[in-house]
This record gives sequence, structure tokens and C-alpha cells, in this order.
Amino acid sequence: MKFIVETNYDQKTLTNLAHALRKTVRKKIGRLSHILGWIAVVLSPVLLFHDGFALDFRRVITLLAVLFMLAVLLFEDSINGWIARKRLLKGLDKSVTTFEEEGYETITAVGKTQWTYEVIGEIVELKNCFVFIFDRSHGQVYDKAGFTEGSVEEFRSFIEGKTKKEVKTIR
Repeated sequence: MKFIVETNYDQKTLTNLAHALRKTVRKKIGRLSHILGWIAVVLSPVLLFHDGFALDFRRVITLLAVLFMLAVLLFEDSINGWIARKRLLKGLDKSVTTFEEEGYETITAVGKTQWTYEVIGEIVELKNCFVFIFDRSHGQVYDKAGFTEGSVEEFRSFIEGKTKKEVKTIR
């Protein structure tokens, strides 16, 4: 069986990668940082208004820090995707990957890379893509709309069989 998938590593794709990493291999630290962040945001009015409202330098800095923290809490995956996009080497923004029985091969403008299924740590399925997670910072995304050979349903079964790992579905 053979599958061919074309993927563009744009902002949306890299945001999906960041989301999958946060929900799997970064789950514990992510949850802890979100709890602490939300506690700080919720308690910030106490710092800002504990002795009445007066707009001084200290309160403006505190308010800016809280707004920054709130933005990071709400848009963490998008921010991480944006940073990853800025760090992406030229020529790696588009890939064509061919999955075959013995392994898979990715072709980009930079070159060709061959992979074995054993290197995949976890497989995550999102609404519009599959994500292969290698470690806390690295993964690959395969757009479901990018399948030019084979179907999404067949691919799910194929990849589970090859890796001996269950495809985890996350929102």
C-alpha cells in the first residue's frame, strides 16, 4: 500500500503542531504553567486596586505584564507556531511525503529524507491533519486535504499497523 501526502508548513500547520505537542508530550508542564498563569491573571486586580485606583508607573507595568500573560495563555499555540515558522529553514515550507511498507520519504526543496516508522514517538490526529511527534520539540504534520494517493481512513489503519501505536485524537 502506498500513500502520498502534500503538506504546506504555514502558520495554521505549525499552530496545529504546537497544539499537538502541548496536548501530548508537554501536557504536564503545560497544565502547570496554565494553572499558575490563570491564578496570576485572576489575582492581578488585587495587585492593581488593593489601595484604590491610581494610575502610576508600577501599576501600568503590572497591567502590561498581566495583558501580556493573558495573550500568551489565550494564543499559546499560535505564538509557538509563529516562532517555529520564523525558525523554519528556507525550502522546508512545502513537502511531499510518500509512505510505503518499509518506511517513508519526504521530499522538500532542500532535499530528500528517508524515515523509518520506529522513530515516531506518538501519532496524533486533529480535525484537519495527522501529527507525528518525535520528542518535546519536533514533529511532522500531514494535511488530510493533501492526500493525493490513498485515503485518510486507510492511512490511519496503515500507520497504526506500521508503528504499533494508537492514533490519539485530540481537539
